[in-house]
Amino acid sequence: MEYLYHLGNASITLRVVRYLAENPHLRVAFLSVIHQINGWVIRVKLEADPGPLVVGNLRAYLQELGIALVPPSPVKMALQSLEAGRSPVQVMHEYQIAVVSHGHPDQEEIETFRRQFVRGLGYCPETLA
Repeated sequence: MEYLYHLGNASITLRVVRYLAENPHLRVAFLSVIHQINGWVIRVKLEADPGPLVVGNLRAYLQELGIALVPPSPVKMALQSLEAGRSPVQVMHEYQIAVVSHGHPDQEEIETFRRQFVRGLGYCPETLA
């Protein structure tokens, strides 16, 4: 099972990552996190179907925080490349997309990206709040 959503800012993205980590019934195969100028794209792929109740709760949670996404072609190709085993650095270089994290849900990678980006800009844009 796979879920692809657009989220408004880093705080919401971190909430989703925490939710995935704190729910043992959701066996996450991988989580891809991409930062864009207008927000964040997350792709959650589960190892197996955890059942209708757990799936319903996950879907409701994601819909509450974000918008289901049909990705533009470059994002779609980048996500497919990540799943195929290409490194995030290769994918970023080829598709000019900021891959923040791919693999096991990791809050620290998102926090580190946010701190470095804000430090480089000198202010905190809305998507990094």
